[in-house]
Amino acid sequence: MYDPHPHTAEPEDLPAALRPALEHIAETVHDTWAAGRLAEGWRYGPQRDDAARTHPCLVPYAELPESEKLYDRRTAAQTIQCLLDLGYRLEKP
Repeated sequence: MYDPHPHTAEPEDLPAALRPALEHIAETVHDTWAAGRLAEGWRYGPQRDDAARTHPCLVPYAELPESEKLYDRRTAAQTIQCLLDLGYRLEKP
């Protein structure tokens, strides 16, 4: 049985210098997910309906409810933390 062990970083756990990039990465995470869904034939709908392939989150990131933005922020934070754990240094040019 699959037992995932993701990095458990929360957005507020990141170093302060990396937090400004977090929202941009979270938006990219959402856009990547949405592009994949749209390519699979999904469209916006007020409720998720797998049979009709509609989803309420197929909107621009800025229009998402905060709960969905937090999901994307956590994914972004965990990705950043993974890079840091692997020894990468992230510096703004």
